[in-house]
Amino acid sequence: MVEQTTLQNGVSLEASISEGGASLESILCTEDLQSRPSRPPDCEKENRALVKLISALADSPSTIFQTLAETIQDITQCDSAGLSLLTKDGKSPHVEGQRFYWPAICGMWGTHVGGGTPRNFGPCGDVLDQNRTLLFTHFERRYPYLMPVIPAAEECLLVPFYVDGKAVGTIWGIMHSDRRKFDAEDNRVMASLGKFASSAYRAWTHIEELKIEVAEREKAEAEVRQLASGLEARIHRLVGANVVGIVMWNLEGAITGANEAFLQMVHYDQDDIASDRVRWKDLTPVEWRNRDEQAIAELKVSSIFRPYEKEFLRRDRTRVPVLLGGTLFEHGGNDGVAFVLDLTEQKRTEEALRRSEADLAEGQKLSRTGTWRWNIRTGEVTWSREFFAILGFDPGKDKASYELHLERIHPEDRSKIEEGRWAAIKERRHFESEYRLLIPGGLIKCLHCVGHCLVDQSGDVEYIGAVMDITERKAAEEERERLRQAHRVIVQTATDAMVSADESGVIQFANPAAMKVFGYDPKELIGKPLTILMPEYLRKAHENGYGRYLATGQRHLNWEGTQLTGLRKNGQEFPVEVSFGELTINGQRVFTGFIRDTTERKQAEETRERLRRVQADLEHLTRVSTMGELTASLAHEVNQPLTAITNNGSACLRLLANQNLNPEVLRQALEEIVADGRRASAVIARIRGFIKKAPAEKTELDVNEVIREVLALVCHQLHKNHVSVEYQTANALPFVWADRIQLQQVLLNLIMNSIEAMTGAANQSRVLGVESRIDESGSILVAVRDSGTGLNSETDRVFTPFFTTKANGLGLGLPISRSLIEVNGGRLWATSNSPCGAVFSFTLPAAGSSS
Repeated sequence: MVEQTTLQNGVSLEASISEGGASLESILCTEDLQSRPSRPPDCEKENRALVKLISALADSPSTIFQTLAETIQDITQCDSAGLSLLTKDGKSPHVEGQRFYWPAICGMWGTHVGGGTPRNFGPCGDVLDQNRTLLFTHFERRYPYLMPVIPAAEECLLVPFYVDGKAVGTIWGIMHSDRRKFDAEDNRVMASLGKFASSAYRAWTHIEELKIEVAEREKAEAEVRQLASGLEARIHRLVGANVVGIVMWNLEGAITGANEAFLQMVHYDQDDIASDRVRWKDLTPVEWRNRDEQAIAELKVSSIFRPYEKEFLRRDRTRVPVLLGGTLFEHGGNDGVAFVLDLTEQKRTEEALRRSEADLAEGQKLSRTGTWRWNIRTGEVTWSREFFAILGFDPGKDKASYELHLERIHPEDRSKIEEGRWAAIKERRHFESEYRLLIPGGLIKCLHCVGHCLVDQSGDVEYIGAVMDITERKAAEEERERLRQAHRVIVQTATDAMVSADESGVIQFANPAAMKVFGYDPKELIGKPLTILMPEYLRKAHENGYGRYLATGQRHLNWEGTQLTGLRKNGQEFPVEVSFGELTINGQRVFTGFIRDTTERKQAEETRERLRRVQADLEHLTRVSTMGELTASLAHEVNQPLTAITNNGSACLRLLANQNLNPEVLRQALEEIVADGRRASAVIARIRGFIKKAPAEKTELDVNEVIREVLALVCHQLHKNHVSVEYQTANALPFVWADRIQLQQVLLNLIMNSIEAMTGAANQSRVLGVESRIDESGSILVAVRDSGTGLNSETDRVFTPFFTTKANGLGLGLPISRSLIEVNGGRLWATSNSPCGAVFSFTLPAAGSSS
């Protein structure tokens, strides 16, 4: 079956999906809301929108809805906006409604306001079915009946609209062209405004319902009074009519009769009354019995008790709230009648109203918005609690008044505000103003106030309005201005060139540093292509990469600290470091680059690299020179195992020539040859590793193991010069993170210096002390002590390059040693030994330590 509905312009829409219509998934692009560039929140515009919605509270729901539609169109800058609400009666929202009606539309589709469609019509029904925001594109591809509606919808963003927590419709915005796309900020704003409008609508409906409820309650109370003053016969007729609950009783507490309305309230029946199984106290909770006693006291004095609210206990011990009033049949008598009104629904309504008021109060608190009313004729003023809080008054102590408000206005603003308001009152027009408050203690607040003029049939003028605390917004505006000025100063004084270009790659801005970096006056660059600042061979690659990024969002280069080549105005190419950023301004993407001339830095890096190579050559030269001094010792170290190999080889030959060959003796001789060969190989490997030229490689090292390796290299030198060694090491020292060859070079240099110093000292014992331990800072300390000639006054100069006390020395050993220790994170220094000689000490941080 196909349902028909007709829009205001006569276009007929069929409420069914034709065969071949596009699938729902194919026209949805909801996920794009999160991936699209989103404009920043416009708090000021949103606050004005909330104030506008608050101003509409005094009018009908249609005004609230129309204001919401206009506000959505204004904030999202869409072409059409409106609401679609489910309804049963064609007037009010209802979650079970089978049709949508359109109470408010603005923009290009504004002519369709008041129209409607069936529940299964399409996009609105899809949103309610999924109970979430949906973004459609060209939904006429799924719903062909929308094709005649013009202008067509390029995109439609629909957000569920809730009343009392249930989705009863949608609020929507439509783009009829691709001039802009909806984004996540549009979704947030529409949802936020929808919640606020929903609260406003609930508040209006609850107030109207409460008015009806109060009128019914007043009517019932009048009926009770009329019944109490009537005759017993009329009472019996009313009892049977079941208009209200009626119960007859006596002062002893017995219930002598009741109508069905009362019995239904308390879940008892006539048999319970007839058998005297129910008494008055059985129906009354303990906490209400004192109030009943007060009513009985009133009866004994005046034969009537005034209506009051209480609770009855039902048969199942649940409670029912009631309004109770009664009278004695005769003054001074014992029997009477009470009239009972079930307040269950009224209490629900009151609770709903309280929740609505609480929601409104919370909304005002969150948005820092207060509301007020001012009757010009009577002078009566009412403020919301948030308005009291904004002004710094206590609603429990202070009474709202025009004068009290005026007292808080800053003295410099007071006369201007007062004159403006009385002029608006005289002309019976709305007013809007911003002013400051001066709170006791010196606190200053900024307020935005809106007043809406209402004139009744008698000509009396009343204003209803709202105030918003915009102190933070003003402070934010001032901070933005301060930052803008600071940014301007930074941009104008920066030494790096700053260039901004649009999506087409045309330069829109250049700072003064562009003159220094590129040789162009900033004004010369405006309107020129960005490629003017790069060599010809880079331009095509830039254009391809730039176009690919605009199309796909994929970068082929890192946008931070990229090393490129720039082109000066005079045609000179030079190295630059480029960092680029992207910003969307008024819907347009702007690319800003910071360009640094790295010519001097490149030259400095090249100089440092040359110095590093020279230093490495010096380190290698020092190691080779040291090895030259150890030539005799190393030759002895290698010669010993070679001599043993020769002797053992000769012995093997003799054994082989002997007819009485003993295999065991031959095996032992061969094993000794192998062992001596490995020993000679180890000595050569240590020498080769020490003198080879290779880049530094830091690893975890055992300092004691390195010390033992170096002592093995100089063993013959120590013996030759009659030097004894005192080796003191701490057990289980932590590893250090250092280069093994560099550490060997330092230790070898210090030990060789000590040996040479002791060789030149006559008539003294020659003792070389080597110590390793953990110092008080947790670092590894190594000390090399000697009993030589000492340092005397030359302590401070021994680490100076080319200073030497040796006849054939270069004066580079100790400076290079200090440099190597510092490169590995440590420190090297010299002190005098007692009673003679010198101590050279160095520290290295333990591997894994923070140092």
